[in-house]
Amino acid sequence: MTSATLRAAAPESAEDRLLADVSAHATNLPPSGIVELMNYGRTREGLIPLWVGEGDLPTPAFICEAAAGALHRGETFYTWQRGVPELRAAIARYMTRQYGVAETPERYFVCGSGMQAINIAFALTLSPGDEIIIPTPAWPNAAAAALTRGAKPVSVPFAYGPDGFSLDFQRIADAITPRTRAIFINTPANPTGFVASREALQTLLDLARARGIWIVADEIYGRFYYGPEGRAPSFHDIMAPDDRILFVQTFSKNWAMTGWRIGWIEAPPVLGPVIENLVQFFTSGVAPFMQRGAIAALDDGEPFVAEQIARARAGCDMVADPLIATGKVDLVKPHGAFYLFLSIPGQEDVRRLALRLVDEANIGLAPGTAFGPGGERFLRLCYARGEGQLREATARFVSWLERNV
Repeated sequence: MTSATLRAAAPESAEDRLLADVSAHATNLPPSGIVELMNYGRTREGLIPLWVGEGDLPTPAFICEAAAGALHRGETFYTWQRGVPELRAAIARYMTRQYGVAETPERYFVCGSGMQAINIAFALTLSPGDEIIIPTPAWPNAAAAALTRGAKPVSVPFAYGPDGFSLDFQRIADAITPRTRAIFINTPANPTGFVASREALQTLLDLARARGIWIVADEIYGRFYYGPEGRAPSFHDIMAPDDRILFVQTFSKNWAMTGWRIGWIEAPPVLGPVIENLVQFFTSGVAPFMQRGAIAALDDGEPFVAEQIARARAGCDMVADPLIATGKVDLVKPHGAFYLFLSIPGQEDVRRLALRLVDEANIGLAPGTAFGPGGERFLRLCYARGEGQLREATARFVSWLERNV
């Protein structure tokens, strides 16, 4: 008997047996292409990290002080599963100011992050074997969340042209099957910067109504919008009370609270008892002192949000204009969010390209392959950072392009 035969006949290790007993929903999840790049480059001295979806500003002091005050007052016990009433009322006031909707706290449920809001929305709409349509390129966590439920994410690539990315409604309609239960739509979009017009949202809503499927609307970048209006178009502008729309939201982007892990889901009040149960079974509520910080963010945070938006708008121009001027990139300036999604003609292996940029330019970008079909030739660059870092990163990138393209 050969050594190869002996190895093949050898019993599996204990580790192999443990892995074999883990749910396939967990073990079959795709690894993150963004995390791979971060692990590769995060220890490089002087590297400028533009690969993740967050800015470089810490949470404002007035938010932290509100949370700290609650801690010192002893707000460290179990709390309302739907969120403390004061926070739900603050969310309702905020949504009324921004979207003109009725001030109805019963529509809002506090979650441990926007990611948990997505998981709750999918728990409401998806069962094993169901399908959910996701226009791509898209933030990969949504598809992964569907997979953890045993559902099938169906990628429908955006159309791409001289004006950037746009929804391909025929592709979306053709992708709907008897198993389709929902459409997940992120606008303004990560990573593309696409913003759906009011007309596009109406077309999508009409399609969902006609087919009897849910819309899960991720509008977390709605304030990061570069049009003349103060915010991006929203399903709130066109929906009827009985439409099957679930909104997922987070405090992460507007108020620089990514590490807090707090968000909310907006749903018809009739779903309240179901959502309350899901919160109970997932996390048993959000820490009350964090909720006090969130109230401060909503009630007193508008000057900071305005600063964030102005900073992102300036950052976009600061990076995009010099890159476009090289004539060596395919880049359409985004209409919202805070990302550039660009390609370099002749550079098809974007994973390898991103690794090269770490090694040769000391800048960190995310490969478009991390965002699903349609992202294969692109890189994502987050420009929600300070002027000094952005100018230096842009100079390094331009220099690299001039040497290599």
